[in-house]
Amino acid sequence: MSEQTSGTLTFLFTDVEGSTRLIRELGDDFPAVQARQQSVLRDAFADHGGRVVDSHGDSFFVAFTRPRDAVLAAVSAQQSLGAERWPPPVEVRVRMGIHTGPVELTGEQYVGLAVHRAARICAAGHGGQVLLSHASLTLLEDEEHALSGIEFRDLGESRLKDFHRPVRLYQVIAPRLSAEFPPPRSEAASSLPAVRVSDADRAQAVSA
Repeated sequence: MSEQTSGTLTFLFTDVEGSTRLIRELGDDFPAVQARQQSVLRDAFADHGGRVVDSHGDSFFVAFTRPRDAVLAAVSAQQSLGAERWPPPVEVRVRMGIHTGPVELTGEQYVGLAVHRAARICAAGHGGQVLLSHASLTLLEDEEHALSGIEFRDLGESRLKDFHRPVRLYQVIAPRLSAEFPPPRSEAASSLPAVRVSDADRAQAVSA
């Protein structure tokens, strides 16, 4: 993926559900499981042109130039995670959130509400689930040829932490992905890699 200093990008955030529980259950085996999970995700991101902006513990923050690539990467990652043979009785389940919007690149950080909205969308999901914003979905309307077998289930509007205006979310439905989940976690707080928030961003979030 080519570098951009500003413009519209698609962001994918991922986070392992119940990572603290996994550490307790796996003990000394946890580092190997974590490394395998990270390898699976990195391979899926790279195969679809994603750039890992940041990683922290068991979470990733990835940028894509096109929303279809983010969706394909997320689906591929979830399918690969589901096919892994994890040490019984462990099941590694990763929540993922995708959003498209304008950002600025300041140093090594992407700055803009789009980043924070993507992180909050991920935090609203459940392990094994991929959530997509309406902003990203509208850019996929002419991508049927590239998204064969993938559908989007309308989950209605959800309120995200730090955003006063609700966002309409969609669940990505694809072969070999779990389809049934509880409702999105309303007002969910993010435990994902820290992203820089400017005073202007905070003000805009309150008024959004």
